[in-house]
Amino acid sequence: MADTMRTLSRPVILGLESSCDETAAAIVTGDRTILAEAIATQEAEHAPYGGVVPEIAARAHSERLTPLVERVLTEANLTLSDMDAIAATAGPGLIGGVMVGLVTGKALSYAAQRPLIAVNHLEGHALSPRLADAALEFPYLLLLVSGGHTQLLAVEGVGRYRRLATTIDDAAGEAFDKTAKILGLGYPGGPAVERLAASGNPSAVPLPRPLAGSREPHFSFAGLKSAVLRAQNQDTPPAPADLAASFQQAACDCLVDRSRLALAAMPEARAFVVAGGVAANQTIRSALADLSAEHCLSLVAPPLSLCTDNAAMIAWAGVERFRRGDFDPLDTPARARWPLDPDATVARGAGYKA
Repeated sequence: MADTMRTLSRPVILGLESSCDETAAAIVTGDRTILAEAIATQEAEHAPYGGVVPEIAARAHSERLTPLVERVLTEANLTLSDMDAIAATAGPGLIGGVMVGLVTGKALSYAAQRPLIAVNHLEGHALSPRLADAALEFPYLLLLVSGGHTQLLAVEGVGRYRRLATTIDDAAGEAFDKTAKILGLGYPGGPAVERLAASGNPSAVPLPRPLAGSREPHFSFAGLKSAVLRAQNQDTPPAPADLAASFQQAACDCLVDRSRLALAAMPEARAFVVAGGVAANQTIRSALADLSAEHCLSLVAPPLSLCTDNAAMIAWAGVERFRRGDFDPLDTPARARWPLDPDATVARGAGYKA
């Protein structure tokens, strides 16, 4: 009876994440306790190439994931049979890495005779603020801003997402990484640009704000990235810190402008939430907090550790789905592409990013 009550009120979920270049495992409970978590970064492996190499990432995941699972089980003083379910990222992401994590999750599910929960990586980001903030209630407006995605979503409930905007070309995080590469800052690019920008003048270099002021709801960062390259290739390029700061401010202005449009379209929102790796940028967080205040809303942002790819958010998405009885069969496929709102109208020029 005690075990049954624990399962219903406080499920214990093992989460696995391997969608890009972070290998991670975590154990999270229904009362928002992270019992253990471990992450293995691949920065050193990809740094020589200035970006993620899919084959290298997949190999690293296959070598590191099982030891990480063993580590979190040991740290939590639990066994696999103590889990109520196994949650694993099933997409979207680099297909080789996604397959490693999902196959591992299936094997653990089968071995322990526990349900499998195949988690959409984007849903992990979308629900991660609810892991950090028990008071966050649906519906809320989510700005999901990462290396692969920049979207505005009306989060109406678990599994209920309505896409309001997406990027028609590059994601914001991709633009940060490419700017870092242009400036010779290395990988990962986002934090490097932010550090350099701290000593620069954000008004020093005139850069475009693509789609700012437009009634079209979507994002575009390709033109901004190209403008940075043109500025860098001038006979007398601007100071690197000034170019980094000017780029960061332009990207921030675009995010604020598009979010303002989405907030006007979602008056029922109880909060404005930002998640994803770019949400760790303090300049962007500050600007979004000011925008939230304009609309008499609080800005909810998860701790920095939950912004980047991690397994705690996957385990928490597993908790949310466990409570609904949303389980998946062992033949569930890995997906390179998996939109949260498959019925959304394809954005102009966006192609698969829709």
